[in-house]
Amino acid sequence: MKITKVTYNNRRKSFAVKTRRGEYEYPYARLDQPMGDLVREVYVDRELGGEAFTYVLESGSEGTVHIDSVLDYNSDPMYMADLILYKLTLEAQKRVDESTISRNELIRRLKTSPSQFARLLDQTNYRKSFRQLVALLALLDCEVEVEVR
Repeated sequence: MKITKVTYNNRRKSFAVKTRRGEYEYPYARLDQPMGDLVREVYVDRELGGEAFTYVLESGSEGTVHIDSVLDYNSDPMYMADLILYKLTLEAQKRVDESTISRNELIRRLKTSPSQFARLLDQTNYRKSFRQLVALLALLDCEVEVEVR
């Protein structure tokens, strides 16, 4: 997700980060370096593909914050869902590699195509079916538990 605009507020000690999905707050207290002085400048970092912002303090030191940190801090529901899907996909990749069942046999049992199976194991694909991913893990003798707290 790209950042469209970022501003700072030294009185509130936080950044306002705007994306196409909404605006998020990010407090100075979450920054990696201790905040002894105030922010002098902030900008969307184009060198990082617009997915981060860089801030400059009055002392001249600077730091960068990635959009994932902002979304994680704000518990963005879409980000959290994508994170769960990402973790499950990595586990499925690991289990498929370790499995004695061939990929062709997994494809046959899932009643899917080789290209769909490849998309299922692609960790950058967030449009896959959670149901299909759980079915794959079940074929690999994995038990998936969902815990709501």
